[in-house]
Amino acid sequence: RLEKHPFLKTDYFGFNTETETAWQNPELRKAVNYAIDRESMVRYLRNNVFEPANGGFIPKGMPGHITDAGYTYNPDSVRAILIRQGYSNGEGLPVLTLSTTSDYKDLCEYAQHQLGEFGIEMEVNVLPASSHRELVSQGKLEFFRKSWLADYPDDENFMALFYSENKAPSGPNYTRYDLPQFDSLYNAALSTTDPKVRSALYAEMDSLVMTEAPVVPLYYDMVMRFVQKNVSGLDKNPMNILDLRRVKIE
Repeated sequence: RLEKHPFLKTDYFGFNTETETAWQNPELRKAVNYAIDRESMVRYLRNNVFEPANGGFIPKGMPGHITDAGYTYNPDSVRAILIRQGYSNGEGLPVLTLSTTSDYKDLCEYAQHQLGEFGIEMEVNVLPASSHRELVSQGKLEFFRKSWLADYPDDENFMALFYSENKAPSGPNYTRYDLPQFDSLYNAALSTTDPKVRSALYAEMDSLVMTEAPVVPLYYDMVMRFVQKNVSGLDKNPMNILDLRRVKIE
């Protein structure tokens, strides 16, 4: 039998929020989020192995995950935002350059095509992995593909990417997101020991991040295992730790 369950990893596109371009505008970043059909992306480019990231940055399998916190494909919203911001049909918008590595070129070209349908011109810049990693860390790319795999099963591990004191290269805040309201919530979550309160705070943080849209969450990773019918007791966990202590073969 095939068993499938969440794995704590989110793939995303990230904006460098310190660049002096029109893409500093959160409304335009929302338009990019609405323009990408994640369901089709996962279906045609990833064989439905992953889960579309419609629920924010915190992936499924975490207490702070909210099913409808993020964005779904909505052409009408894209067009409405562009009109409101003075860029009807993308006219006047600067070219957006998305940097990636060769492994994800197909994913980025898919996004390029989708944005192009709304008049948003995007170029795909393919870099060697080492150069891409260094340039993202140094804040020299305006838009980039990245992923985040949890070091430990806690919502904090994902929200740490948006805490201002974690700005790269000293931390994993590659978007250089900096919002006092977010930092206040983050510090409050660190100071409480009540798990329900912490999860609620992290969920609020994720909703705030989605409102500001420094990232475009693409999909959440999944663990897939083929297990023989006579095997029982195999534990499922979002860290994909193989625990065989309770496994039985009947």
